[in-house]
Amino acid sequence: MTPERRASRRPPFPVRRALLAAATVLAAVGAGPGGAAPSGRTGDRTRAPDPYDTLRRRWLDLTLGTGYDPGAEPYATRLAGTGERARALRASMDPAPDSLWPGHPFDPPAGITLSYGRLWTMTRAYVRQGTGSTGDPGLLADVLRGLDHLSATVYHPATTRYGNWWEWQIGSPRLLTDILAALYEQAGPGRVGAACAAVDHFVPDSALADYSGTSTGANRVDLCRGVALRGVLGRAPEKIALARDALSPVFPYVTRGDGLHADGSFVQHTRVAYSGTYGQVLLDGLGRLLALLAGSEWEVTDPNRQIVLDSVEHAFAPLVHDGLVMDSVNGRAVSRGHLRSDDRPVLRSDHFHGQQLIAAVAVLAQSAGPAERDRWHALVKGWIERNTVSPILTAPQYDVADLARLHAVAAAPVPAAPEPTGHRLFAAMDRAVHRRPGFTVNIAMASDRIAHYECGNGENPRGWHTGAGMVSWWVPGRGDQYTDWFWPTVDWYRLPGTTVSTRRLPDRAGGEWGEPRPDVRWVGGTTDGTHAAIGQHLEGLGSTLRARKSWFCVADAVICLGAGITCTDGVPVETVVDNRNLGESGAPVLTRGPHWAHLEGHGGWLVLDGEPRTLREDRTGAWSDINAAGATERRTRRWQTLWLDHGTDPTDASYAYVLLPGASRHEVARRAADREWLRILANDGARQAVAVPSLGLTAANFWRPGTAGPLTATSAAAVLVRRHGRTATLCVSEPTRTGEPLEIIWEHPVRGVPRADASVEILAVGRRLRLRVTPGEVCATHGCEVALG
Repeated sequence: MTPERRASRRPPFPVRRALLAAATVLAAVGAGPGGAAPSGRTGDRTRAPDPYDTLRRRWLDLTLGTGYDPGAEPYATRLAGTGERARALRASMDPAPDSLWPGHPFDPPAGITLSYGRLWTMTRAYVRQGTGSTGDPGLLADVLRGLDHLSATVYHPATTRYGNWWEWQIGSPRLLTDILAALYEQAGPGRVGAACAAVDHFVPDSALADYSGTSTGANRVDLCRGVALRGVLGRAPEKIALARDALSPVFPYVTRGDGLHADGSFVQHTRVAYSGTYGQVLLDGLGRLLALLAGSEWEVTDPNRQIVLDSVEHAFAPLVHDGLVMDSVNGRAVSRGHLRSDDRPVLRSDHFHGQQLIAAVAVLAQSAGPAERDRWHALVKGWIERNTVSPILTAPQYDVADLARLHAVAAAPVPAAPEPTGHRLFAAMDRAVHRRPGFTVNIAMASDRIAHYECGNGENPRGWHTGAGMVSWWVPGRGDQYTDWFWPTVDWYRLPGTTVSTRRLPDRAGGEWGEPRPDVRWVGGTTDGTHAAIGQHLEGLGSTLRARKSWFCVADAVICLGAGITCTDGVPVETVVDNRNLGESGAPVLTRGPHWAHLEGHGGWLVLDGEPRTLREDRTGAWSDINAAGATERRTRRWQTLWLDHGTDPTDASYAYVLLPGASRHEVARRAADREWLRILANDGARQAVAVPSLGLTAANFWRPGTAGPLTATSAAAVLVRRHGRTATLCVSEPTRTGEPLEIIWEHPVRGVPRADASVEILAVGRRLRLRVTPGEVCATHGCEVALG
């Protein structure tokens, strides 16, 4: 049956009434230029505004956008596209007992969420100008028909929840409440009441009673969002108050598990580093709820909300590079790419997740103070200007509301912030970021706190070794290194920087939802904010492999040491010096010299212990290989691999190499010939240590008590010393997190200690420095500044 015939069989809906209703909603959301009177009941103008109508209109401002010209680009094309998709969806909608659209049944419940998502697309086409379907009575009738069908067949209080809880408690109610906020008058009290009853059933008050299980972190914020909107639509003050109060457990720092940690880490699913995706949901949801309730009787006044505001610069911005979010904090979402179920296919890459996070910062900025807002706008402007891979102001995943907010930020009278420099160690989620002028490096590790990888819902089944010391890095002109079909085509046994047993693993090895964790404690390091000593006690997933890996992050390089590499799997063990994605037909020249290699346009490596093997190969893959919902299209990318072969069943094998991101071939060859630049003081299963005399830097990772060069530790520790003329800074951490005091000796004349942290006790100065550190049970850096003798 054609759409026209289907429409003709429904109750008539006067065209003039439909257009007036649409104009009312459009005026409420400010979608057109110039603005107009608010929607809702007109009545006595002297009467106090209805608080629920006020909140509903404010929500529509946030959700549908304000202050843009629908006839101007990039809005015009985006709005026209929404109209085209809405008309196609309307034409294909065919209600059946188990579905609303053919091929998308309600079991699994993802089909319910998808159906509400499609109805939301149709709703936006109806209420917005410029879609070609604005105020179309037939479109409105079909949206309401779809809502009625879902309410009658599946999303109602008589249904017992099945399948993925998220679809019932977050995905579907979020979309349903958005639709009814936009079509409040047209839907009528019956539909609104039915929706409120369904949300009450699937998201009962008990879901927000305890901060545990699936009701934590970003999930808790999403649950509060649904309950708050249900309270607005149902004019239920107790529901709005419940949602507001249930946000409070999200704000404080946590010391384990889900939430924000004091060092800037963000963890979800108990043991997965998740700043990029779940962290974005947290910021976006809180930004919307804070803005929604501001100035109302339900305003969020918990002073701990400042912790989340501080996290924009402290926790999230350090993981954004030129507009992308590093994949080490995107969890299983790295496998999403193109999803078959998308109505508007978009490459869900590191840039996609970065753009989502940037949009969330723009939303949250509405609740920040003036100084904070200016700093955040400067960050956003910098990311906008530097992202040449996926331009932000025309990003295809953005709805016009996000586009309008970001264009407003781009026009804000603040200068763009440059890419920062320095080192950030996120010890609570086993991640580190090293930034220098011209390059950025990210290190991903795993411990008994943080999983090797996460898979689940058919996503990311082969991420086994991403926590085995994967090193990602970017230089100018290579912002698409992990964007351009990296994950479907990479050799999962040769992720860059990792040390792995080549034993073949089954999909989902170790379990789902962050279950596979190594039984190791020594993972972390110490940093002075510019340089760092990072280490990982590596235990292979599904393997007998054991190793000690260190990264000493310095001015223009990352010094990589490995020791104690032992395995009895009966297969070769490899350390992947690097594995670079060269693109569809990339042909940059790889040049080899004595103990060095250089890849044109990327950078180089010094290999100080053995000669690397190399391979250039074309690899073909599809997103469906690593995601059950992924597109089946196959593409090929060219790869350049350098690795060190430790042989079959190695015992106490080692390696030493240096990563020089962005260096020219001449610079790499010159550094290789400079025998004085780097001194390896130790590289075995007890300690790994280096000295870089030109930087005045000495750094060591002590896996157990011992001495390395001028440094001695009485317990497992990471130590970094940097001389500055007649002074020096000394930084110490205890990555094993026992909390027990430890002593450090530096064999160097010291005449005084002008500054020391409260956790650092100076025991002796003179011919040597001796100090005691009481570290506590987190891997924090404890430091002092000394005057040299």
